[in-house]
Amino acid sequence: MDTAILPSTLLLTLLMSVGLFFFIRASTKDRIETAQLVSQLPSASLMPQLKEYFRARSYRVAAVDPQQNKVTMTGFVKPSWFLAIFLTILAAIGFTSLSLVLSLLFSSQSFLLYGIILLSPLSGIFYWNKAGRVENVSLTVEDTDSEQNSKITVTAHRDEIISLEEALQLKRA
Repeated sequence: MDTAILPSTLLLTLLMSVGLFFFIRASTKDRIETAQLVSQLPSASLMPQLKEYFRARSYRVAAVDPQQNKVTMTGFVKPSWFLAIFLTILAAIGFTSLSLVLSLLFSSQSFLLYGIILLSPLSGIFYWNKAGRVENVSLTVEDTDSEQNSKITVTAHRDEIISLEEALQLKRA
């Protein structure tokens, strides 16, 4: 076999492993955003819907600022079983590739190198331990000039904002 192929394959496999490592680490990163949403309902009609939406998602009121018409809620976000399993499978594929390349380079201990694959469940465990966390949602509701519409300023995880938009048929301002 050509001697230049194995080192370059090892380099590419190591680069892939670094990318996989950062992908797994990024799966637990906070993605907090602030969005301005518009509702076609006045704030008096919208507030009960918002309250019910967040109550159904297990958020509770942590603080109320009546001067700014701002409510801060807190809730525990559970990790996703699907994502934990998906990350474990990705890690297993990555470790298998790395083991295969290393076994070609170091053929005398090739059977030991496949033991690296047993580390793949650590990625799912890492995600599971880091992804479950308490999240805060900050919500401000104001009537617009027409008083027929409401403007909502939400600071929350981007998935929570998307879910809120879909559930209450809100539009981005």
